[in-house]
Amino acid sequence: MTPKIKILYVDDEPINLQLFEIIFNSQYEILTAKNGIEGLSVLEKSPDIKIILSDMKMPIMSGLNFIQKAHELYPDKKYFIVTGFEATPEILNAVDSELIVKYLSKPFIINEIKTEIANALK
Repeated sequence: MTPKIKILYVDDEPINLQLFEIIFNSQYEILTAKNGIEGLSVLEKSPDIKIILSDMKMPIMSGLNFIQKAHELYPDKKYFIVTGFEATPEILNAVDSELIVKYLSKPFIINEIKTEIANALK
């Protein structure tokens, strides 16, 4: 049996981490982190993670700050921002510069997330 592809989801709201894990753990191995610092630690321990999704608005470090730091260390991974707000110029710039593949909406649009993850893994 082939091991499941690993996905990291970073969000400061525990309910979002739980929901994401419940929705996607049958298909992927889901790792979670409560903030960007924890996210970097998870990446260090599991460098075989393929996809990283991060909430935008978090204490300590924003989602984009986390992704910028993670991308410097792990440029081969696919990164997504998840936000409950409209895309800011900062987020659009991250898409244009290919720092992130795309930004995704909160509350989760499950089919959109499934499609984007599948596309990113091709």
